Amino acid sequence: MNPSKNPYAPGAGNPPPELAGRDSLLERVGVGLRRIKAGRYAKSFLLVGLRGVGKTVLLNRVARDAEREKLVCLHIEAQEGRSLSSMLIPELHKVLLQIGRTEAVKKAARHALNIIAGVAKSLQIEYQGMSIGLDKDFQPLAPATGNLENDLSDVFQAVGDAIKKKNTAFVLLVDELQYAKNDQLAALIVALHKCQQWQLPVMLVGAGLPQLVGNAGNAKSYAERMFDFPEIGKLDRAAALRAIEAPAKRERVSFQPAALEKILKQTEGYPYFLQEWGYQAWHVAEKSPITVQDIKIATKIALQELDRSFFRVRYDRCTNREQEYLAAMSRLGAGSHRSGDIAGAMGEHVTEVAPVRGNLIKKGMLYSPKHGLTEFTVPLFGAFMKRTMP
Repeated sequence: MNPSKNPYAPGAGNPPPELAGRDSLLERVGVGLRRIKAGRYAKSFLLVGLRGVGKTVLLNRVARDAEREKLVCLHIEAQEGRSLSSMLIPELHKVLLQIGRTEAVKKAARHALNIIAGVAKSLQIEYQGMSIGLDKDFQPLAPATGNLENDLSDVFQAVGDAIKKKNTAFVLLVDELQYAKNDQLAALIVALHKCQQWQLPVMLVGAGLPQLVGNAGNAKSYAERMFDFPEIGKLDRAAALRAIEAPAKRERVSFQPAALEKILKQTEGYPYFLQEWGYQAWHVAEKSPITVQDIKIATKIALQELDRSFFRVRYDRCTNREQEYLAAMSRLGAGSHRSGDIAGAMGEHVTEVAPVRGNLIKKGMLYSPKHGLTEFTVPLFGAFMKRTMP
């Protein structure tokens, strides 16, 4: 078949040709966006799920929906080894420069810019190699307190006031939020809490691995009352079939029923894998319908691609000791495993390998679904370990 018409889109954050199974979630978030724009209360959202379930795709979709509603959006990705505040402050600075061009907003925006400049100076934050300076035409404000929770709250209040005068709302979208350190996450939660109390039109839509729920609760005990925590999982059967069939039908291509069943079995309904199998099946097949034999060949190619990229890049970030821990987990089979059982598979005591487990959780390789249990954050990772390192 014509490769230039292949509709599938495997890749990190690539929007799929058919965003199946997420309609109700997008509607919930959309209601929240419309409520804050209208000056009404709405919870912020933290989308949690494993790798490959489409969290980044959903954040991008929320951003587009918010922009269609004429909301002001800021989209960033938290990173290991970098503070959240050092990423937020320069980007908020840019947002204020953009919205502060109209007379109705100019004074409030300049006021916010001065607060941001004071906080940036306190935190020694630079943007594009230059320090963020005070507006010389505006009366300087008192210096930042040096307390991150207070200072970030002041920043968000000032930004919220400026946005409110623009008769719209501000949506902060943060991907990979599990990487935010405890003090940074706590400061962000406090700032959002203050915005709720001040009835300012500010909302967070964040995304992260399952440990984000616990991280938020550890940062601030009241976080569970502030946020909605939708769990983004694999697609159910109907949605998975729609994700595979609908794009092909638009190109007048179909699948044999048995071929579809084989794709569902291999991918387990995870959106990233569905795109990979669909993409490879299209290239393998010579004509419609796509057959079981086509899927058998596509499966070999898809696994090679995943082993080389999706799985390998994560494995290679781990130390030798961490790789030993992952190998021991994979030998125990799929699903969650007790920390003691993993240590036993390594021939060691649980206390000896506890730091290794902790580091792997920080790196986003593992999470704890329940106390004492450990599971991979990357679906089908155990099978990758068995294939490549038997």
